[in-house]
Amino acid sequence: MIKDEITPAVRGFPEDGRLFPIRSVRIRVEPGPHPLYLARKADIEANWREEVARNPHLFNGRLILLADLALAGDAIEARGHVVPYATHLWWRRQEDRGRAFHAFSWAVPISSDGAVIAIRMGAATANPGMVYCAAGSLEPEDVTDGVVDIEGNMRREVLEETGLDLALARPDPLAWGTFRNHSLMMSRVYHFPFTAEEIIARVRRHMVTDHEKEIDDVLAIRSADPTAHRYAVFMIPLLERIFGAR
Repeated sequence: MIKDEITPAVRGFPEDGRLFPIRSVRIRVEPGPHPLYLARKADIEANWREEVARNPHLFNGRLILLADLALAGDAIEARGHVVPYATHLWWRRQEDRGRAFHAFSWAVPISSDGAVIAIRMGAATANPGMVYCAAGSLEPEDVTDGVVDIEGNMRREVLEETGLDLALARPDPLAWGTFRNHSLMMSRVYHFPFTAEEIIARVRRHMVTDHEKEIDDVLAIRSADPTAHRYAVFMIPLLERIFGAR
């Protein structure tokens, strides 16, 4: 069990996985280690050794793990700390996740002919075979003046993983979020002026030159059928919203 001094500090979020609108996000990154990392450093490092033994391709980079998280109306306020990636891999295995919250953003590309463009993660990643939109955890390079740039995180992750430039797309004015099991997903739909076939061709050209080989396929999704692929759980409410209204 995680100690009482790092019990959950989250307010205002529906915890059943339903979507809620987001108009503003302010995540402050504070200096110093996250309380969870201080409390469980030995366990985190031991789990990392096991993770790397199973998958030597893993890289212990850095991400932002939240310590407090609140939703007031359609505005998110949070604070977090930079931690080693190993912290996240240990944390996601815990039944009691304590006062620690994983946050990530998804740009949801939609083609001119109405398909959601998703990726399937490669075998060398921490989520092999999982299907979702190109995304990533919040990282130190996404921080400006102590605050996370969520849209910048989306642009960086999509460009790195797929080669697609979000500057070529029209964003929806409203973002959407989902919160469940101490994880916060923040998403925005981006409408591209290219067909699904054209976008897939662009991404596959990028896959050939991408030395990290994070993805092993790109997919055009045209329905909310949750059984069509091995979806990450946060994809389901997004697909229901996009395709359910048609």
